[in-house]
Parts: sequence; structure tokens; C-alpha cells
Amino acid sequence: MHAADRIFCAIDTMDMKIALSLAESLKGGVGGFKLGKEFFTANGPAGVAEITALGMPVFLDLKFHDIPNTVAGAIRAAEQTGCLMTTIHASGGPAMIRAAAEARISDKPIILAVTVLTSLGEDDLRAVGQSGPVADQVLRLAKMARENGADGIVASPQEVARLRSALGAECALVVPGIRPAWAATGDQKRIMTPADAVAAGADYLVIGRPITQADNPADAAARIAAEIEQAAG
Repeated sequence: MHAADRIFCAIDTMDMKIALSLAESLKGGVGGFKLGKEFFTANGPAGVAEITALGMPVFLDLKFHDIPNTVAGAIRAAEQTGCLMTTIHASGGPAMIRAAAEARISDKPIILAVTVLTSLGEDDLRAVGQSGPVADQVLRLAKMARENGADGIVASPQEVARLRSALGAECALVVPGIRPAWAATGDQKRIMTPADAVAAGADYLVIGRPITQADNPADAAARIAAEIEQAAG
């Protein structure tokens, strides 16, 4: 896989014109685009269709978490958008995960289970009554998700090596919390550079602000891809 193909740029905006302009400027320089709740709530399936019409893969990151029947319906709706990947919360439990995996007519979208959000640390887990440490909770949820039909896992880069070892080569690992050394940390707590995350076993990297808030987003994406390529070579 080429280095640029590993990068999914997070387009977090309500403005469709800004989203399209950004996507067009990055076309061919990244592997695809991640569209989350902010974009989807403002623009809906029609907005997703406008992005997919550019011919680039879309990661529809809506983190479904509900009763199994409702999540199954949401996955069927997501499938109609033509997205490559979508997310559910692993903490929804085995029945919900199975319902999501079985709802698809085809093998798309790829079902990714979110384990522990990258904005959460040890104190946050304790506050919501989950047993830590974070790495143990991530592995517990990841194994359960895979056993019940999830195609891959979303986890912080700091857990990637352990997940790759435990889950094998066939499990897709999609990793947010990526920050190049030259970028601001922001509100992410468990972060890693792009090159280090790929070396640890990540398949795809979700990168937002280091690209979208750069003076020249295409140049920032190319710089990140070059860093990954150089580290791999």
C-alpha cells in the first residue's frame, strides 16, 4: 500500500462548500476522507454522496451505539451511501456487533469497532465506571468485537502493536490520534506520529487538523506521506 493511501483526512465541517473544496484539493494525495457527526448532521446522506462522487473512498464515522435492531438498520442505511467503512461502539455488546455485521447485503461497509476514544485517559475510564488500564480495556473490547463479526478496530496508536499481535494480520486497524511532530497536540491524549503508527501495525491513519488547518492542506498531506515512506524505506 502506498503511504498516501493510508491517510484518511477527517473533514469536520458543517459547510458543504468548504468540505468539497478541501476534498477536491486533496484528491489523489490521500487515501480517502473521514466524514463524522458534524458533517453528517449538517449535510446528511446527500452530502456524503457529493463527497463519494469525487471518486475517493469514504469512512463514515458515526459510531453507532443502540439496540441491535436499530444499529442493523443504520448499517443498511450506511451501505446505501457507498461508504467504504463505518463505525460502531464495541461497548454496545456482542448482540449489537453481530447485528451490525449481519445487516450488510455485501461485504461493505467495513465494520470498525471503536474501543476507547483517544480523548480518554485512565481517570476518564474510572469516572465512567470502566476498569482500566486503558490498554487492557481496549484489548478486551477489541477481542469481543472481532469474535462477534467486526472487520476491524479503531484504537489509539499506543495500542496498535498489542492489537496487531493479539488479533493478527487480517484485522483492519484504523488509528486516529495521529499528530506529526510538527503539529499541535490539540485535545488528543494518546497520540503518535504517522510513521511510528504505521511501523506499529496501523493500516489506516485518520488525520484531521494537521492537514485541514494547514496553510496548504495538499502540501501537509504530501509531507506526512513522505514521512511515512521515508520511515518505511
